Amino acid sequence: MLQRFVNRERELKILKERLKSNSFEFLVIYGRRRVGKTALILESVKNREYIYYLATEKKNLEKFKEICAQKIKNFEDLKNDWEAYFRNLKNKIIIIDEFPNLIKESSNVLSELQRIVDLTLAPTKTKIILCGSRISMMESKVLSYQSPLYGRRTSQLKLKPMNFYQTRGFFPKLSLEKLVQIYGFSDGIPFYLEKVRTPFWKWLGQDLNKEDSFIRTEVDFLLKYEFQDVSTYKEILEAIAFGNTKINEIKNYTKLKATDISPYIKNLILTDFVEKRISIFERPKSRKARYYLKDNFLRFWFRFIYPNLSLIEERVFNVDKIKREYNQYLGLIFEKAVRDFLILRSRKILDFEITNIGKYWGKRDDLPKGRNEFEIDLIAAGEDVKKVAFFEIKWKEFKKEEDLIRAIQNLKTLSKFFPRQNEERKKRWGIFAKRIPDKIKEKLRRHKYLIYDLEDMRTL
Repeated sequence: MLQRFVNRERELKILKERLKSNSFEFLVIYGRRRVGKTALILESVKNREYIYYLATEKKNLEKFKEICAQKIKNFEDLKNDWEAYFRNLKNKIIIIDEFPNLIKESSNVLSELQRIVDLTLAPTKTKIILCGSRISMMESKVLSYQSPLYGRRTSQLKLKPMNFYQTRGFFPKLSLEKLVQIYGFSDGIPFYLEKVRTPFWKWLGQDLNKEDSFIRTEVDFLLKYEFQDVSTYKEILEAIAFGNTKINEIKNYTKLKATDISPYIKNLILTDFVEKRISIFERPKSRKARYYLKDNFLRFWFRFIYPNLSLIEERVFNVDKIKREYNQYLGLIFEKAVRDFLILRSRKILDFEITNIGKYWGKRDDLPKGRNEFEIDLIAAGEDVKKVAFFEIKWKEFKKEEDLIRAIQNLKTLSKFFPRQNEERKKRWGIFAKRIPDKIKEKLRRHKYLIYDLEDMRTL
């Protein structure tokens, strides 16, 4: 089923401008499966003549010819040769989807395409769009310095999931609280957003009890697309999903040696399953790095589906088990939504342009309650760190003013550990929560605290 096209205005504008140019264009579009690459490309060529070919693992020369012959007269008479094909496709829009399949069948296609571009297509108005979901292969074989195609592309676009606010296009009438619940399942990935129906919990329970539920098999499908042996990758992903974000924690959870884990982690990062994060303003090669699942669907699957697969397969799983733990799970999801919100509305909220944003964590010997580690949920900094805002983010309802004040005081204490302290720096502190009474918000805002809840995020 072709995905409904929602949002992606910026990316669509980039593609349309390239397609309108009076010169040769070689566009490379890639990103994880299900992120909406094909829908974006087909939207960009609406009302235009184009050749679209979805590459397979075998016989691509013959299959490509068949597709072209349906649109171009006498194309079937050409010999089976990429150069002959492209010579007869001059000045046309040519889309090759899942291009890594062509490379897998014959790596010579890269050198052939280089020669075709240089000798035949460069002086024309031909538009070539190569699309692929195997991120590591697209980056190493198509975009890297070692690739025969290096220097030929005129534009490249790595398509990422939509941000939290873009997902509203799929559910324009839904409250932000319910949208956060769906976002915790789907992230901003169009394929999953298209699958979801409201009310969310009713749909989820029904889908998990279907014989052909895509949720049960989706992660196996994604992993097997990238890796041959998926069992160790699954163990590592499960460890991270349950909050084990440091190498030693992952090692202890999986019972694997740290040296054995490293190559798997590297591959998971290359394929966009995992991301490496460092504390804000920490040097890139810091040993204090943490590892997180790249999208919410993976986090949801390994947290709730993978541990319950037997019950789900037997059709005796009750979705209430997920509901009971879901509010706790949504803590990190809400942080991600708030981050998107601050980036989108930084001028309105902070009165400065954000140049750096992220978590901050570290160790101290003088922390209360016997702790030696601390974490600040989100720090937003302006140019030269002259303006900085510290935030605590809670997926909960604050009913009492004293609870909010206590949270702000704790945040102030932790913010003293932030490096490069400067008396001239303008510092502010704030809380984002699911719900806060208006009277409490107004009172604390008079003291210049940044106090926001879902209703504020909706109206702003």
